[in-house]
This record gives sequence, structure tokens and C-alpha cells, in this order.
Amino acid sequence: MKTVLVTGGASGIGRAFVEQLAASGWRVCVADVNEAALAELAGDDVCTFMIDVASYEQVSATVKEILERFGAIDRVIHCAAIMPAGKLATMQAETINFLMTVNYGGTVNVVQAVLPDMLSKDTGELIVFGSSGGSVLVPDCGAYCASKAATNAYMEILMEENRSSNVQFMLVCPPLVNTPLLEQAMSSAQSRILSHSIENQRYMAPDDIVAAVEKGLKKNVKILWPSIEAKILQWLRRFSPRLLWRLVHAAN
Repeated sequence: MKTVLVTGGASGIGRAFVEQLAASGWRVCVADVNEAALAELAGDDVCTFMIDVASYEQVSATVKEILERFGAIDRVIHCAAIMPAGKLATMQAETINFLMTVNYGGTVNVVQAVLPDMLSKDTGELIVFGSSGGSVLVPDCGAYCASKAATNAYMEILMEENRSSNVQFMLVCPPLVNTPLLEQAMSSAQSRILSHSIENQRYMAPDDIVAAVEKGLKKNVKILWPSIEAKILQWLRRFSPRLLWRLVHAAN
């Protein structure tokens, strides 16, 4: 039985991974801060850990326990993130810094805790969720976009530095996904772009993201853009950034 660690696995995309992998015969280790949601997932092949990914001590202790109990972590799926929204000029510095600590710092903590064992064994799958928002920037989500831009850059460089390894890396850059993060963003700021996307259901479902990741792993995709729209917007950002900003402002 292979072992997978899913951070942020109590809800959203992470939970979709937990449910599908458990049904497929994986031993699933779920890490999250939501104790009540974790209790709903606990079972014979699902073990839960209440941790804050912003704490390297908690992350490393959990990874150590899993390795001692099961011998290896064959796959890591790092989904844990937060998405408070608001204009940068009025958002509190504490909120912006906390968002960076959880989203980017949490990524660093998870990767630095699990990667040494994978590299020493020269095997494993390390999947980290960045965001299309780390490249295709969105007003009212500046702090979130900045944290995901840092995550995207960190993972791309990490992959290039370890390209001779047999560890399989993947950076996932999804567009909007129908998860509790959208509710968190809308509860903190009434973004017109987000509201328009929600009203017109311009988002992906968590199960579609899971399917795209599994397909990408089989093809050894390094940076995954799970939708055509995300790919087009990324292309515009790279080759015609002013046109993209005009479209963004028109939508806002």
C-alpha cells in the first residue's frame, strides 16, 4: 500500500484527493487545521494530523511520524492555503504577511520536510499547488497573488535544480476552483471579478483538478495549467501584458 500525504486535505481540492486516493487503495495521511473536518475523514486507511503548515516544527514532526510508521511517503500533495482578499492599500500589513507565511512559507515548510527523504531514496511524487493567480494577476487579490507568485517561482527553480533526480515534481496552477477559498475571499472583499466568475460559474470543480493532476503525472508534466482559459491567460500575460490588464480592468 502506497502512502500519500495531503496538506489542506480536510476541504476543497485536498479533500477531493483524499477521497479519491483512499478509494483507489492508497494509505492517506491528511494534514489540516480543521479538527472537526479531519474527524469526518478518519478511517482504516485515512490517518489525520491537525497541524498548521506555517509551523515548520509541526510539519517536520508529522513527516517524521509518518516515515517512522509507514517507512516512506510515496506522494505529497500540498494544497493548504488561505485566500483573504482586499485592496493592498487598505489591507492590514499583518494580514498580508500572514497570508505569505501560510501560502509561501507553508510550501517551504512542507517541501523542506519531505524532500530530503525522497531525494535520498531517489523516488516519490511531489505535487505543489501554486496558482494561475501567481502569474495572471487579479485586483483585490494582490496579497494572494504575491504569495502564489513566490510559490510558483520556488517550485520552478526547485524542479530545475533537481532535474537529474527521479523524484517527480509538479507545480499545479489552477484557475478559480469551487472551494471554500472562494467563500473566504468573498467574505473579506466584494471583488467584482470574483463575483462575476461565481455568478457565471466560471470556475473548475475539485474533482476536475484531481483528474487533471493524475493525467499530468502519467505524462510527467512539470507545470500543469488545468484549463484552456488558464493557458490562454498565461499566454497573454507573457506576450501581451497590457492587453491582459485592459481585459481585467474592463471585467472589473
